[in-house]
Amino acid sequence: MIEPLPLTVLPLAELPSLPDGLPLAVVGHVEMVSFLGVTRWPRPGLIQHANAFAEEPAGGGAVVAVQLARLTGARVPFFTALGRDRIGQQAAERLEALGLELHVAWRDAPTRRGVSFTDASGERGICVIGERLAPQASDPLPWERLAAMRGVFVTAADPEALRLARRAAWLAATPRLRLPVLQQAGVALDALIGSALDPGEQLPDDAIDPAPAIWIGTEGAAGGHCRPGGRFQALPQLRPVVDSYGAGDSFAAGVSAGLAAGWSLAAALSLGCHCGRACLDELGPYASQLQLR
Repeated sequence: MIEPLPLTVLPLAELPSLPDGLPLAVVGHVEMVSFLGVTRWPRPGLIQHANAFAEEPAGGGAVVAVQLARLTGARVPFFTALGRDRIGQQAAERLEALGLELHVAWRDAPTRRGVSFTDASGERGICVIGERLAPQASDPLPWERLAAMRGVFVTAADPEALRLARRAAWLAATPRLRLPVLQQAGVALDALIGSALDPGEQLPDDAIDPAPAIWIGTEGAAGGHCRPGGRFQALPQLRPVVDSYGAGDSFAAGVSAGLAAGWSLAAALSLGCHCGRACLDELGPYASQLQLR
């Protein structure tokens, strides 16, 4: 069998324009993350000083939603769950300030937290604290709005909430949604987008029925692969990587926006690559995300 040639990433100036007010939404999770820039990974028994610090409500759902808002210029509806605590309230206020239309299922449980260490190479290691809170179909949220969306991306939900998201014209998810949810929902995904390097995101080819129409696995600086479509190349990095946190989710947002808008696969992957690269330039996921509006 002849392997397809690598897909060439198109310059940003050659990509189509996203329609004004493209209706996109996200269903997913949030965790309040402390970002620490360090010269090397912490070692047992030593006190180490961080050279940079930031704190943001992050996690895959939040990062995808904010990137979509910055691509479309619209307030993106974000369906999520937060703890009824000080951290949850801070997260909600910050996410609204970042351009999201928030729909929160408040839980009598702690909002999940996390710590992300980033070394001099820009690679990060993450430690999460607490259980991931996910919105559920039984939560009193305006689920009917999803039916009017041109595209929806899901990072955390129960099976019935994923079925509600399927009412949108175009639906994508991450493998982090978890295999039992994908299997029990039994919906046809237009795309499954995740990391081909993260063991937690690896799924057998026949694990989901029906199979996703498009399956995309990213490989960092090596680009990634797409079925159908073949390999795609990463954009050259023009400056040293500061922090890789959120790059994969920003990539997924760019691809989703392009495909939901009816772009070709090559154009959508190109937008994703530009989003992923932009995210690498500052500490945390939002400081340098690509903004088109």
